[in-house]
Amino acid sequence: MTYHEKWMKQAFLEAEKAYDKEEVPVGAVIIFEDRIIGRGHNLVETLQDPTAHAEIIAITAAANYLAHWRLEETTIYVTLEPCPMCAGAILNSRIQNIIFGAFDVRFGACGSVTNVLENNGLNLPVNVIPGILQTNCESIIKNFFVKLRTRSLENRNN
Repeated sequence: MTYHEKWMKQAFLEAEKAYDKEEVPVGAVIIFEDRIIGRGHNLVETLQDPTAHAEIIAITAAANYLAHWRLEETTIYVTLEPCPMCAGAILNSRIQNIIFGAFDVRFGACGSVTNVLENNGLNLPVNVIPGILQTNCESIIKNFFVKLRTRSLENRNN
């Protein structure tokens, strides 16, 4: 197991928590000095908050841990490519590395649909490494939406 796989597995555990809560299964962890300082999973439905994405929750936890909003020298591991909101929050919090699992062909903002990080005008370089445990990260998302569609069809037929 590689270093990145080790931490992505922790993010995946967060995604599983979201799945169990019937949330879109995305998980994130933030690493500083080889330890987790923030973790989160999607809670949009649970909290009825459109900003309650895994990355935002992990960023808030990491900032609380460090007692500072600048998360310099940290790395975020997230199971799905960040959306524009989350990519912007990652930039604003000064996270230096984004490692993600699955590409998001609908909302991805780290290269798939758009790239919020590239030429951001803020002179804040962010390193991006995609595709870590990609198969696992894609599978949990696909399974979630298959389950959701199946339930929707069952409800229509009843």
